[in-house]
Amino acid sequence: MPSLDPAVAAVRLAVRTALATSTGEHVVVALSGGADSLALTAATAFEAAKVDATVTAAVVDHGLQPGSDAVAQRAAEQARSLGADARVLTVQVDAQHPDGLEAAARDARYAALRDCAQQLGATVVLLGHTLDDQAETVLLGLSRGSGSTSLQGMAPERVDADGIRWLRPMLGLRRVTTRACCTASDLSPWDDPHNTEPRFARVRVRERVLPVLESELGPGIAEALARTAEQLREDAEAFEEMIHETIEDIVEHAEAGISVSVAALAANPAALRNRIIRLVVDSEFGVSLSRTQTLEVARLATDWSGQGPIDLPGCTAARTGGRIVFAAR
Repeated sequence: MPSLDPAVAAVRLAVRTALATSTGEHVVVALSGGADSLALTAATAFEAAKVDATVTAAVVDHGLQPGSDAVAQRAAEQARSLGADARVLTVQVDAQHPDGLEAAARDARYAALRDCAQQLGATVVLLGHTLDDQAETVLLGLSRGSGSTSLQGMAPERVDADGIRWLRPMLGLRRVTTRACCTASDLSPWDDPHNTEPRFARVRVRERVLPVLESELGPGIAEALARTAEQLREDAEAFEEMIHETIEDIVEHAEAGISVSVAALAANPAALRNRIIRLVVDSEFGVSLSRTQTLEVARLATDWSGQGPIDLPGCTAARTGGRIVFAAR
């Protein structure tokens, strides 16, 4: 018998590892028709039978390009030919989204995938992001000065408030591997024209920035960026445990909000102090503070000179006695 193509074997192994705890579950695979998601769908359809899992490929039609409906139907047909069920999900993309078209399409896509999973009773959604996507995400976060949260990139696994597990099995694989997997499996992926349009920042990173870095600094840049993201996620997980342990002792409910001990904030290292402030505000008021806003709040504890309340998104922060009180506006 002919040996299994190495690219096919690599993708199947990644999926097999991801599905190891999904015996008997319904699994949704996000399928665009591109090489990454098509390779993922093929491997999932093959591996799911081993754990008695049911597979549905969810194809999201964003309606942003002429003929997108035909592209979606073709992707669904390919999924069915691989032994998976398939659904085409048509969405409306908000052209006025404050963060641009890419963000609008992403929000619409994830909402549709979540709805599909809930309708099917699925608890697992597989996403086709690769190591190359991870490297691009880290570089984009670095260019925006977004801090360690953005530099962590995409997590291999995330569980949302509805209990759905969002898995990215192929974050350790290069894009060239998924394309080779499709070739070896006699699958014809769709090449999204948006993936070559330089008006999108991610395309410029992919087509211009990363090749220059590889040329000038040597090969392995993408892998190094992915390792950086992994290390930062490990650090963030450790910080998360420390923060929750600390918060139990220093946070109290206050009228119309919540308060934090000044002495405890001042005694903690800056990294932990700033994370506590951001987490408290996000948990209580559902807003994210910028670094500048976070540092201004921290000064209420570390550099107090009688300054008044600080206006923040959705709330105010003021020093009252030995506590910083966050109150709804």
